[in-house]
Amino acid sequence: MEQSQGGYPPPSYPGELDAEQERRLRTLTHVLYGLYAVHFLTGGVSVLIAIIINYLKRQDADGTPYEAHFTWQIRTFWFCLLGYVIGGVLLFVVIGIPVLWAVGIWTLYRIIKGWLYLYDNKPLQNPRSFF
Repeated sequence: MEQSQGGYPPPSYPGELDAEQERRLRTLTHVLYGLYAVHFLTGGVSVLIAIIINYLKRQDADGTPYEAHFTWQIRTFWFCLLGYVIGGVLLFVVIGIPVLWAVGIWTLYRIIKGWLYLYDNKPLQNPRSFF
């Protein structure tokens, strides 16, 4: 890598990833899907870690195939949280149980779909969609 004055490498710009940076970003995206997947077992702690990392590393993914995955994961979190809150409130009138089940199945669907696209090294076509 070319060195600029002061011994520091020149700044990189979105979309300009070397092979090592791309490998790290791909690995991180896999880890984030894993954290989302195990949130059922951790009482939601892992998803809180995942969403924080999503927001902290989102800029690194700008202009890459992983940008769509980060958007997909962030939207999954917020819709999931909304669904769980609504389901939790509706537990008092019993309808909350099927709502919580539906949110859980929908969340699992989003995790599986996104992770499969990542495994195939494809960006999601419409990461802002509901399905």
